[in-house]
Amino acid sequence: MNKSDLKIVFMGTPAFAATCLEKLCDEGYNVVLSVSQPDKPVGRKHILTPPETKVFAQSQGIEVFQPTSMKSDEAYEKIRSCEPDLLITAAYGKILPQRVLDIPKYGCLNVHASLLPKYRGAAPVQYSILNGDDVTGVTIMKMDAGMDTGDQITQVEVPIDINVDTDELMAQLAVAGSKLLTDTIPDWVDGKLKTIPQDESKVTLSPPITPDMGKFSWNETTRAIHDKVRALRAWPGAQTTLDGKKMKIYVTEMISSDELDASVAPGTVVKAHKGDLIVKTGDGFIKILELQAEGGKRLKAQDCAHNYKIGMRFGE
Repeated sequence: MNKSDLKIVFMGTPAFAATCLEKLCDEGYNVVLSVSQPDKPVGRKHILTPPETKVFAQSQGIEVFQPTSMKSDEAYEKIRSCEPDLLITAAYGKILPQRVLDIPKYGCLNVHASLLPKYRGAAPVQYSILNGDDVTGVTIMKMDAGMDTGDQITQVEVPIDINVDTDELMAQLAVAGSKLLTDTIPDWVDGKLKTIPQDESKVTLSPPITPDMGKFSWNETTRAIHDKVRALRAWPGAQTTLDGKKMKIYVTEMISSDELDASVAPGTVVKAHKGDLIVKTGDGFIKILELQAEGGKRLKAQDCAHNYKIGMRFGE
């Protein structure tokens, strides 16, 4: 089947999905409808903001549909009326009912940002960083009515840099995943690819990130603290306290030094000089590069390290 003849309904919401949709358009696929979550209020002023996928779809003249529920008759009839040959999802945000999955001639493919069966669920990228993984990847899977339980079709690995944060890694995975998707579609439509059931004995889950997950103890290792900071940088931020007030740590650097006082308690400031703000951890030291005090602005340590003193202690 010619790319331009293959009618695709695309379902996705954030930037990850927008990258996949853009790749489909660049490759000449006929996307007849883009489905995303409804616009949401963003920021302190709660400005109603469209998702990235909607913005891109509109720029390409693609019809946009934003149902509040995919279980409604309206949503079902809208998808069915497009007579899609293929339905593709990428970080859409909701499970599709079976009657929607049954509509397309060639089924439904999902672009999932992990090497399934590892990290099924809503936050695979955050968990890959939180757990200190060296590699992650993208899986193209055939969707079923479960949460990322469908058979695998193709995969690609992506290495995880020691300092990459969730947004940066997500962008890398979007590029790798969108290429994998467009490489997979022709062979899938031609019936050249076999599906591979996921190994249930190797399943791990990545449930939604919650605000409390940002809290950490300075008794943890330097690597564990660094991983939490970069995994949760966008939201909710790695959280500690100072003098009973909340403090968020946004950027850190793992360091080693024989010149710093390793005998002090974890959480103790061991250096606060010329932009260097270094704190004792459970097994060493970590340099804070960006932080935000409760009620204050997010600052680079080079601009505020002088406000801290050796011997100050973060944490409860």
